[in-house]
Amino acid sequence: MSTNESQSHQPGNAARQSTNVVVWHVLRKYWPTTVVTFASIVVATVFYTLGQTRIYEAEGTVLFDPTPAKPLGNRIESIVDLGTDGLWGNQEYYETQYHIIKSRRVALGVVNDHGLHRDLAFLQNISAGEQPSPGEGTTPDRAAEELRSRIEVQPVRDSRLASVKLKDADPERAQRILSAIIDTYVNQNLEIALESTSTATDWLRSQVDNLNSDLRSSEEALHEYKKKNDILSLAFDDKSSIIIDEMKQLNSELSRAKALAQEAAARKSVLDTVPLNDPTVIQSSEFSKSALLNGLRSDYERSVSERDALLGENKGPNHHTVRAANRKVKASETGILKEIANIKKAVERDFNVASRQAGGLQALLDKAKAQAHELNLLDIEHSRLRRAKENTEKLFGLVLERTKEADLTQMMRVNNISIVDRPLVPRSTVYPKVPLNMAAGIFGGLLLGVAAAFMRGALDRTVKVPDDIEEDGVTFLGLLPQVGGPGLGLGGYSYSSRKKKRHRGKPIEEGKRELIVHEQPNSGVAEASRAIRTNLMFMSPDKPHKSLLVTSASPSEGKTTVACCIGIAMAQTGQKVLLMDCDLRRPRLHRLFGKTAETGVSSALMGGSLDDAVQVTDIPNLWVLPAGPIPPNPAELFHTARFKALMTELGTRFDRIIIDSPPVVAVTDPAVISTIVDGVVLVTRAFKTRKDLARHALRSIHDVGGRLVGGVLNAVDFSRLEYKYSYYYYKRDGYYGSDTAPQSRKPVAGDEPRGAALPQ
Repeated sequence: MSTNESQSHQPGNAARQSTNVVVWHVLRKYWPTTVVTFASIVVATVFYTLGQTRIYEAEGTVLFDPTPAKPLGNRIESIVDLGTDGLWGNQEYYETQYHIIKSRRVALGVVNDHGLHRDLAFLQNISAGEQPSPGEGTTPDRAAEELRSRIEVQPVRDSRLASVKLKDADPERAQRILSAIIDTYVNQNLEIALESTSTATDWLRSQVDNLNSDLRSSEEALHEYKKKNDILSLAFDDKSSIIIDEMKQLNSELSRAKALAQEAAARKSVLDTVPLNDPTVIQSSEFSKSALLNGLRSDYERSVSERDALLGENKGPNHHTVRAANRKVKASETGILKEIANIKKAVERDFNVASRQAGGLQALLDKAKAQAHELNLLDIEHSRLRRAKENTEKLFGLVLERTKEADLTQMMRVNNISIVDRPLVPRSTVYPKVPLNMAAGIFGGLLLGVAAAFMRGALDRTVKVPDDIEEDGVTFLGLLPQVGGPGLGLGGYSYSSRKKKRHRGKPIEEGKRELIVHEQPNSGVAEASRAIRTNLMFMSPDKPHKSLLVTSASPSEGKTTVACCIGIAMAQTGQKVLLMDCDLRRPRLHRLFGKTAETGVSSALMGGSLDDAVQVTDIPNLWVLPAGPIPPNPAELFHTARFKALMTELGTRFDRIIIDSPPVVAVTDPAVISTIVDGVVLVTRAFKTRKDLARHALRSIHDVGGRLVGGVLNAVDFSRLEYKYSYYYYKRDGYYGSDTAPQSRKPVAGDEPRGAALPQ
């Protein structure tokens, strides 16, 4: 692997290692919670398992045949389909049968046949040797529901088999009831098929009677119709052919008659246009056909010629020969006109005859058409009656055949459900499952134990390690080990009760634990205090923090102890240090150093002598300014210009001023003082100060413009898991630790003048 790849994997490996460390630390810290939770779950699982009723399971196997045997062959179908064809159809059939086995109908049949609703041992599900509790039983429906809850049907994979199981506290009862369930299911399957077949057969018989009656009615109706309409056995097609031939002949004659009538009409119209005043100009083909008319015309022309000849002889019109010739012409003309009239009458008569003949033929044709239509109507009605009769006859035959087949299938009693393995008396229990329960209890106990440890760690919102202080951007100045009582070791911290207590060095007196830096300068607490002192001095070497306010978020977090430790550590460097008690509500510094509280900060602010208020201590280079008499309005005193003037004057006399104050969340005094001093040190107590309360204190200082120098973690118990592999140095007896503890440093002659009077 290349260097880049190695570097790219380092963050991921580091994250996993960090996660593993956190998990391991949480488990190491809260291992009692994990163990107690694990043991509780395991014990509860054991008692639960032992307290459960021992359950036996009887098992039987049934076979489903979707396509049962057909003794009568495939041509005869059963009335009720016991199975189905096709993959999906079979799957649905199997699922349906599984539900039928567990159905209420089967369960009720077993309950009623065996009286299970009155069997208290079954209802209470107790073993054979136990006596049931007194009671009266229940209803069959409830007993059936109880029975259904104990039945389980499991299909055998890739087969037509199904395993039917029944759980019960009595193995013999389980075998007996399961056998009854399987028998009831098989019998009911056959009964359902027979019942359905019987119902269908009865219906078919009733339909046979009805269809037989309908068939007779249809036959009689057809006969009456033929008789009424005089329809013989002659087919309608033959009658239709005769009428069609007749209509064709009539149609031909009608056409010929219409043609003759049209011809006569044309002749008549032509004759009507012939003029009758001059017989000589009649030139009609109709007239030319008449021999008589032609002879009369010849006589007429000859008579006219004779008359004209006589007139040509200069005989006058009155000449008797001329008059005789005129009479002859007149007679010829009359004869011609009479003949023409006769010819016209003959043509008109021919026209009338042809018209009457065409009308008669048309009437005959219309009558033939009417007969054809009537024959069609008769054929339709006849076909309807005949079709009804044929349909009824077919249906009657089909129903009669199915009735006979149903009678045969009903007598066969074919069942497609069979029992492969009958239930046996079970020998071993299936519940409770001891190995599974114990495995689940152990696994669940481990899981819940780890979850309980993490939950406990998540619910603990207190400040524990320096990283918790630095989360909010606060500079970590250092930590102080927990100062113990008589069991305190040389290092100044108490050992865990699980470990052997060591009594090395001089124990700290009760009420003097804040002075451990002076009493045991080589202890771990003294080393930690000097580390805090060093951090404070080197944070701002050009402009040192001359006045420091030591406060905390809430009471009893060790701010007075931290203030004393920091002040003593700074005094050990040769600086003139003043411990100033600004807790004007619950002052303590005067008691720690054995001083009086008659004078102090409050008296100096009220105009008293500062020289009388500042008191020397037994510790070289360390002076103390007690709180003085408790005023009614402490916060108002710190707002005055006198307090600022007091701080200015003290700054000219001392190298360092360490101020002990009340909790910043409880009162406003520290917030007011933080605006005057050079810096603020926030004290948090390990495993006591809540993170949200510490954040509240930080906001209170920042809101008024105070300068937060850093935070100190107090009362650290190194026996806790959080410090198991960290801060190893503080857990020792200090750099100067030895089997023999050094005695407390006594003031020497050279120190007395520096601590005997107020520095000027």
